[in-house]
Amino acid sequence: MNEQAILNLISYSGSARSNAIEAMENAKKNDFDKAKKLLEESAKELHYAHESQTELIRENIKDPKSQITLLMVHAQDHMMTSQTLMDLAKEIIDLRYDLYEMKKK
Repeated sequence: MNEQAILNLISYSGSARSNAIEAMENAKKNDFDKAKKLLEESAKELHYAHESQTELIRENIKDPKSQITLLMVHAQDHMMTSQTLMDLAKEIIDLRYDLYEMKKK
């Protein structure tokens, strides 16, 4: 088991989640440029998380009897939650932008 890859998965996923939340907060303040930058940063962090996840999957394929720990499940949960939150953040920010534009008219 590669504990560093697991911890990286948790860390990168957590950063992605935080950036997605901050992006929504900025969109709420009508700072859509900042929101976009934060979503881009969130996507980068999720990419790094995915690389760690891929490393873990490769190790498991090489050794199918390798133990799957609670920490590994926790890391996977972090990643999937962060991905879902980022997807929802994109939609929420788009909706906020549309509302912002409609209010200007």
